[in-house]
Amino acid sequence: MIASLMMYLRPELAEAHARYWTLIHAGLAARGIPAPERLRNEAEEFAVWNAPDLTLSQTCGMPYRLLLHERVTLVGTPDFGVQGCPPGYYNSVFVVRRNDPRETIADFRRARFAYNQSFSQSGYAAPYAHCAAQGFWFEDRSQSHSHRTSAQAVAGGRAEIAALDAVSWRMIQRYDAFAADLRVLTRTTPTPGLPYIAGAKADRSATFDAVSEAIAGLLPEDAEALGIRGLVAIPKAAYLAVPSPPKGA
Repeated sequence: MIASLMMYLRPELAEAHARYWTLIHAGLAARGIPAPERLRNEAEEFAVWNAPDLTLSQTCGMPYRLLLHERVTLVGTPDFGVQGCPPGYYNSVFVVRRNDPRETIADFRRARFAYNQSFSQSGYAAPYAHCAAQGFWFEDRSQSHSHRTSAQAVAGGRAEIAALDAVSWRMIQRYDAFAADLRVLTRTTPTPGLPYIAGAKADRSATFDAVSEAIAGLLPEDAEALGIRGLVAIPKAAYLAVPSPPKGA
């Protein structure tokens, strides 16, 4: 058995995540679902998502629709209460340096763009769709491997613009001093948020109920720190309908 909640994990949130998993574990046990005692957040993400004995994890919308949707059970989507988005949805924020005078996304068409991963919905697919609608895509791109390092690259002058998961940006603003050197230029259209998944043979309903119960049972300070408001059942079709960049983009 394996479980991992590596998304949105930061050192400042490690204890809250651990208490959250304790609640989920108890809820699963009460429903007769075996689960590991501890999370394997250090494990490689694709190995976790494809594990046949996956109890619970969180993935990104892009790998879910392209690689995982026929191999895993879609459990539900945590709602982080992202401003301007329906429950369970999120968007990307384009961040630039606070003192950069450029005012529109088109002004940055020749800028260096930092992104976390090319399989990221918020870091790559959503900004691609946003820019493609305006007739361009960044030719100068730099992979950073995380939203935080993308933001750091812009703040430090190693990139000029980045697209960040709105939930990650909220955490960066809370915990990282360099966020004061950044501003939001614009936001992408909302898409379904990062879903919880389980193995192909999982009891989706029981797992959904266990996670929902855990969210409701969070300590107020943990709920505030993690930013989770509830669990939403977003249809699989809503994830599959989100466009992906063409190969080579």
